[in-house]
Amino acid sequence: MHELLSPEKGGKRLLLGNEAIIRGALEANVRFVAAYPGTPSSEIIDGFARLGHEAGVEVEYSVNEKVSVESACAAAISGVRSLCSMKHVGLNVAADAFMTLAYVGVKAGMVIVTADDPSLHSSQNEQDNRFYAKMAHVPMLEPATPQEAKDMVQPAYEISERFRIPCLLRTTTRVNHCRGVVELGDLPSGSVQGDFQRDPFNLVVVPMVGRKLRLQLLEKEKQLQEVSESSPFNRVEGSGRWGIVTSGVSVLHVRDAVRELGIQDKVSVLSLGMTSPIPERLIGDFLQNVDRVMVVEELDPYLEEAVRNVAQKMGRSLTIAGKGPAGIPQAFELDSLKVQKALGRFFDVPVQAPAPLSAPQDLPARPPNLCPGCPHRATFYSIKKIFGEDAVYPTDIGCYTLGLLPPLQMADFLICMGSSVSTAGGFSRVLDRPVVAFIGDSTFFHSGMTGLVNAVTHDRNILLVIMDNGTTAMTGHQPHPGVSITPGGRKEPKVDVEQVVRGCGVQRVTVVNPLNVKKTQAALEEIKEDLKEGGVSVLISRSPCPLFERRALGIKQRVVFQVTDACDLCRDCLSQLGCPAFVWERDGAGGQCVRINETLCNGCAVCAQLCDAVKPKKLEA
Repeated sequence: MHELLSPEKGGKRLLLGNEAIIRGALEANVRFVAAYPGTPSSEIIDGFARLGHEAGVEVEYSVNEKVSVESACAAAISGVRSLCSMKHVGLNVAADAFMTLAYVGVKAGMVIVTADDPSLHSSQNEQDNRFYAKMAHVPMLEPATPQEAKDMVQPAYEISERFRIPCLLRTTTRVNHCRGVVELGDLPSGSVQGDFQRDPFNLVVVPMVGRKLRLQLLEKEKQLQEVSESSPFNRVEGSGRWGIVTSGVSVLHVRDAVRELGIQDKVSVLSLGMTSPIPERLIGDFLQNVDRVMVVEELDPYLEEAVRNVAQKMGRSLTIAGKGPAGIPQAFELDSLKVQKALGRFFDVPVQAPAPLSAPQDLPARPPNLCPGCPHRATFYSIKKIFGEDAVYPTDIGCYTLGLLPPLQMADFLICMGSSVSTAGGFSRVLDRPVVAFIGDSTFFHSGMTGLVNAVTHDRNILLVIMDNGTTAMTGHQPHPGVSITPGGRKEPKVDVEQVVRGCGVQRVTVVNPLNVKKTQAALEEIKEDLKEGGVSVLISRSPCPLFERRALGIKQRVVFQVTDACDLCRDCLSQLGCPAFVWERDGAGGQCVRINETLCNGCAVCAQLCDAVKPKKLEA
């Protein structure tokens, strides 16, 4: 039995924040989960995929976040509690469905986990999704710890069902990926059968219906305001005259900072766990009992604006601080020291900075890199050889984004999932240069197909390279429509990328194995000539992710490669291919040499096709 399925009420487990959310959903009797993976939320859908069958939960790796919201809302409208999870930018993709779903509402509870990423650990922007709750007029809860992450899920479903509205559970990376002791609650048993009741004049949002639902939504928001005012997740700690308002993981930074500054007896801290609707009366009462207030929050001044608004409404004149050069930074995540410094300046308390940690100064840099044997490296190498520096290379989101870095340097533009295809079409109309776009197989299914149809329809002169490694690799080797491996081991229909591309109207489609460098470059030479005639060409560069082969499929490596004495030290392997298995080091005679780290070598054989000094070495069975 998986530890998240333990029936032991009161038992304690050391869980990730994401695992705590899973447990909370199971305790809330969730029976339908849909998501597209995205850091820092991926462990939620992955965890459900591993235990869903045993737990009686229907689990769907959706094609994208919009689809996940639509699938989950159908379950909720049919009386089955549902959950979908996504990273912050995923809610942009889902926003079309999400904003109108707030009007339509749900029957059973529906929770949407939106995982923000302050400091952009694995994201292209740092947007603050709290404003989505405000814009959609939906309730939102913000946990600070794994325990709260679990404990907030059940109330989120209760709120969702009581007001027939989806509820946001907004997390941040440090909540999703921290570990903490979590006390378990009851785990219900039994399945739930859906029951859809036709109600077109509430469920089919034509303008006439939408106008009525808009008024109902605003009335729900007023009632939700009362829930927020009395929420047990909104609480005041301390009774001092110095006020601090905070929420989410910032609550923990404030606790640390207050303790380090030694001002526990001087401050009152209003910690908000339900931040939409804003509990205005609670904030107003808090402001009456303090002389000055600092608002501590990550990213944008969501709470700060609310506090200032409440103070203005009640005519309370006091100093309110938040974002600013002398206050809380608006960019990147907070930590205890940043908060200490801001509180120290505001409350005029000396800050005792910790002694700096000593660290070796000669540590080698470890930038992110494509793995040894990654087929994307071979694809980039061959395309660069044929198209060179003159081409424009729009790229997309996935492992292949790392082609940005030297020595490959095969990325010129990126804004979001699927943008490579659409922007390639735009570049091709205004530039007299070859345009080669890169997209992965999972990203192509997520949001690349519409861009391809647009390019075909408008006869854009581009080469789209679909890098098909048979998995959603960067977020943890999740399945996508192009593979048949699914949650619970079920086999489902596989959607063939090549057939989809041809179905979109592309006439020139070529499939290559990028690990065969000679054949790949020959195919690229033909494609380069075809592009002179105009129109869309597609190259499907197909070779499985070696990590996925080894870990998930159990395929064993049979050979590694080594550099022989024939090496002339040209270093092309380092300056052009850049496989991290290659090492430039001192030899036994005090000179320099190139060596392959056999522990890292994946046996892809690309290097051996480029250099006669590289030879295979069989591994013992």
